Amino acid sequence: MKFNYEHLDVAKIAKELIAEVYKLTRSFPNEERFGLTSQIRRAVVSILLNIAEGSIRKTKKDFARFVRISLGSLTELNAALEVSVELGFLEDNEYMALRKKLEALFFKLIGLEKYLRE
Repeated sequence: MKFNYEHLDVAKIAKELIAEVYKLTRSFPNEERFGLTSQIRRAVVSILLNIAEGSIRKTKKDFARFVRISLGSLTELNAALEVSVELGFLEDNEYMALRKKLEALFFKLIGLEKYLRE
């Protein structure tokens, strides 16, 4: 048996992002463990969790609302990663590689939300 969200490309991409973000944030300063590191990790996990929760809702409209929340978490993640670069916790090339994946997921989520609202 598979849960509804496990069939979705957006969920698969979100899981991959979680793994990448966790690996990257391991090198962040220890004093950021409860600060930026925690915020970044919560944001990336929130993307997947909202997709999962929304996928089990009764209506497409409800699911679309959770997809919109995932988009908010994705945008929050991007902003926190930009700050990480500015603070020297993350290399620019690492961020840019991740940014491409964030953009791809962003557009897939927009497409899913549009489909659900039709």
